[in-house]
Amino acid sequence: MAKIDVSRASNEELHKANEELRKNLQQLDEQSTGKRGPIAQLRACPKPLSQAIMDALIPAKYITPKIVFTGVEDPESHLTVFNAQMVISGGINAIHCKMFMGTFTGTTLHLFSGLPDGHITSFDQFSELFKEQFIVNQARPPTSFDLFGVKQRQRINTLLIWKSCSTQ
Repeated sequence: MAKIDVSRASNEELHKANEELRKNLQQLDEQSTGKRGPIAQLRACPKPLSQAIMDALIPAKYITPKIVFTGVEDPESHLTVFNAQMVISGGINAIHCKMFMGTFTGTTLHLFSGLPDGHITSFDQFSELFKEQFIVNQARPPTSFDLFGVKQRQRINTLLIWKSCSTQ
């Protein structure tokens, strides 16, 4: 739990530093051009993956994962399915990062694209950051209370009727 708190704190610090840099860049832009523009225009092509990851080439015969994460699914389940597909395809750590980013859509893609440039340096770091961000979507383990809704049906009569019909 302490590890998650430390990661969250460092992510919050990075987010604050990133916002401060964006404001400074906007002020510099305004001073040089005399125009006011939205902050989003300052970052036309986000690159949250490190340069080493970006430089890694994906082989032409590589199989792209056929899964999508929108932000409401269980992150552990998504990682499990993704890792299973990566075992089939093989590849290095950098390719896993690129392919994992490719499974995001909507808010999830926007969220990870908003990370500072070069922030993600390994798949282990990326997957931990992903799990921390979407931990609220994690499927909760079943408890004994969940068994109260289970009802058992009688199937003996159905089986006896079926047997008697099949013997005739």
